[in-house]
Amino acid sequence: MKTNKNIPGIKATVATVFRTMRYRNFRLFFIGQGISLIGTWMEAIAMSWLVYRMTNSPFMLGIVGFSSQIPTFIFSPLAGLLADRMDRRRILLITQILSMLQAFILAVLTLTGTIEVWHIIALGVCLGLINSFDIPARQSFIVEMVEKKENLGNAIALNSLMFNGARLVGPSIAGVLIAIMGEGMCFLLNAISFLAVIVSLMAMDVKERAIKKTQVRLLEDLKEGFSYTFGFQPIKLIISLLAVISLMGSSYIVLMPVFAKDVLMGGPETFGLLMAAVGVGALAATLYLASRKSIVGLSDLIPVCASIFAAGLIAFAFSRTLWFSALLLVISGFGFMTHMAVSNTILQTISDDDKRGRVMSFYTMAFMGMMPLGSLLAGTLANKIGAAATLVLGGVSCIVASILFSTKLSLIKKLVHPIYRKIGIIPEVASGMGTATRLTLPPED
Repeated sequence: MKTNKNIPGIKATVATVFRTMRYRNFRLFFIGQGISLIGTWMEAIAMSWLVYRMTNSPFMLGIVGFSSQIPTFIFSPLAGLLADRMDRRRILLITQILSMLQAFILAVLTLTGTIEVWHIIALGVCLGLINSFDIPARQSFIVEMVEKKENLGNAIALNSLMFNGARLVGPSIAGVLIAIMGEGMCFLLNAISFLAVIVSLMAMDVKERAIKKTQVRLLEDLKEGFSYTFGFQPIKLIISLLAVISLMGSSYIVLMPVFAKDVLMGGPETFGLLMAAVGVGALAATLYLASRKSIVGLSDLIPVCASIFAAGLIAFAFSRTLWFSALLLVISGFGFMTHMAVSNTILQTISDDDKRGRVMSFYTMAFMGMMPLGSLLAGTLANKIGAAATLVLGGVSCIVASILFSTKLSLIKKLVHPIYRKIGIIPEVASGMGTATRLTLPPED
């Protein structure tokens, strides 16, 4: 009988990719959050399609996107401070329960046929407010579930894998459900899905985190977080590029119903397929990142993958064939997710433990908080110059920003290298050794 000699190698690769799953708390988080995120993506697809069906207006798509995301931009600094000063799991339990209630209200209004656009905008503001506290707490909570810091990059990659696996499954289900049963059923299933993550959080056995006891000095602590974040060049530059990408590039999601319906002449199934294509690319990105054994060398990927994302968007704007449009979105999804996950990993790795929540709040502002402004800008421009021209303009802006970032890579590596050595990611150089030995170290990051 012939045996496959590659099986041990395959098993080793799988073990490397999923090595963080050996931590019980992270397994619970992965399963619960994964189920909930499928519902979240179903709601996002149904929401966009419902708004465009009701209004037939790209501008209203931008308004709805703006209303649901602007609270994240406003409240994230405060949320990051709370994530540093309070029990992060408790914050997550509260935000998930509130998100479930929001989804139930949306489902009831839609299923009873009483939903109006102002309802969607108001509920979007509520959800944005909830997310502004949820995201910094959730991002910084990952560190508490992983015992060894060298596995942090893998945990963040698997977190992105979970997010994008849901992005692949959720839109596909939503497209079919909308066509058969309407948008309300997607909202209802999303509400039910929150039970999974609530149960998983309650089942965790989290070691109590040492929280620095300080006087409540809101303005001083916020100022400290701002000074720390933007006073250190690597953090400042990574967050700045992410802000440009979110403002000028990621708002393409808002215009996707326009391309599905008016450019590609499809229905909700086409919309779901396009969003699933983004998920395929993002899923491939997270598998690639999870398979890496070290975070050393990741910074080089930031400008490259941001440019790949932007180039894919520009090409997508000119496509009039469904299969080719889907392929281009796979490429864009890969570039965007790699850029975002790498930025997240580096920021969490180099941030001080007692300031990580505040750093991640600025990450949230750059990633999620700039999206509402981008959504509003994209909706306005699409009404004036068309959806395709809007994507091209955004893509070109992202490429220019990536080129400018690449000129600062050597500075970033120089400043981050000592931190990696301090926390053991790069071995310390033995005292007394000469320059030749130093040159044999792994590439700086």
